[in-house]
Amino acid sequence: MIELKTPTEVQQMRPAGVFVASVLSALKEKAVVGVNLLELDALAHEMIRDAGASSCYIDYHPSFGASPFGKVLCTSVNDAVLHGLPHDYVLQDGDLLSVDFAAELNGWVTDSALSVVVGTPRAEDLRVIEATEVALKAGIEAAVVGNKLGDISWAIGEVAHQYGYPVNLDFGGHGVGRTMHGEPHIANDGRAGRGLKIKPGLVIAIEPWFLIATDEIETDPDGWTLRSVDGSRGAHSEHTVAVTPDGPLILTARA
Repeated sequence: MIELKTPTEVQQMRPAGVFVASVLSALKEKAVVGVNLLELDALAHEMIRDAGASSCYIDYHPSFGASPFGKVLCTSVNDAVLHGLPHDYVLQDGDLLSVDFAAELNGWVTDSALSVVVGTPRAEDLRVIEATEVALKAGIEAAVVGNKLGDISWAIGEVAHQYGYPVNLDFGGHGVGRTMHGEPHIANDGRAGRGLKIKPGLVIAIEPWFLIATDEIETDPDGWTLRSVDGSRGAHSEHTVAVTPDGPLILTARA
């Protein structure tokens, strides 16, 4: 069931969005050569505690997960692109790091992600990051009253195609509110003019993620981390967005 939020509820979600954005900004600054992924997770854990927030990940155990996640961040490196389980790995020069973070504050959840290059960048890595950011912007711009959900998917997919990247449809955007994942599912490619009509109060996480050379992924032995089958790198960008009569409101916008 899709739950539309009242204008008051959208405003009540703002602090959660500001908090999630602040954590990602701090992690982006912290993600440098020589830092361990477990240090990033510890920083996010500390910020959650200090804010009186709650992790959406640590006890998360959906059907596709091998066990409860156990950490508060997803940290996906290089050819890993989604659900990366933080582990004892020290970031190296040139690593492409994607960080996904969701938390609950005051009863409301928001969800966001970003990708960065650690140290010396490679042109192809910067390009795939740029593609996800451009696609995210296009998807958000399509999240307006009167459009269809397919318009969001189409906008994201068009950017991927323009950059020459294939699109995986297994994982995409989703509804968000009292819980991290809800209806509707928003694929990262689709047909314009199809699907549910977008109404005020719809709050969704829009999250394009692309791999450079494939749309096929496999799961690591940790039961969580998803990476490309061919070793090609990927990137991931995400914001929680509320649809309002005045246009889309990005709840997780970073300063």
